[in-house]
Amino acid sequence: MDLLDKILENLTYDTVTDTELTVLLSGTPASRYNQIKRALANGKLIHLRRGLYQLAKRYQRRPPNAFEVAQKIYGPSYVSFESALSHHGLIPEAVYGVTSACLKRSRTFETPIGVYSFSQVPRRIFYMGVERVEKERAVYLMATPAKALADYVFCRHQTWPGTGELLESLRIEKSELKINPIEIELLAKEYRTARVAHMLEGLRKMQSDEH
Repeated sequence: MDLLDKILENLTYDTVTDTELTVLLSGTPASRYNQIKRALANGKLIHLRRGLYQLAKRYQRRPPNAFEVAQKIYGPSYVSFESALSHHGLIPEAVYGVTSACLKRSRTFETPIGVYSFSQVPRRIFYMGVERVEKERAVYLMATPAKALADYVFCRHQTWPGTGELLESLRIEKSELKINPIEIELLAKEYRTARVAHMLEGLRKMQSDEH
């Protein structure tokens, strides 16, 4: 039984780590390495990053979910910034790559299946405004619209005259943005930066003006 058969028989998912392969494969470290190397050379496995692989497309049991894969590439992390805003239907055009927030240092991974960018955020706000999503057997963490915007302002280090101009630069329609005022208050308290607080106050006023 070759490596591909062992993965298909023993695992229910198509993205696998070195640790999981070590459990599946017998023999010395050198022989396990050679089996993985052969699977890569034969086009049965795709190398995503050090210690992480994915079954080649023709062997996959379901299409990979880019958001779920992102959290396996670099974690702990959650989908945020442009990718989260697109997920919530707030950005009209498709977003290039997957953008995420993470606890470790910021990094970008260019893989055969796409570009994955991770920006560091403080631990104190990491789990605020983050939801667990289950979709078509995939599971991943996703920022709410308010959290995605707060992360965007916090990490991008750009300035806008006001919240309206920020939304306009992202092509977000104000009428489509529905945010809980309690969430705005909690986020403003924990980010502790004037830029984020100013943006969130602008969101709060927009929400108030609509009611």
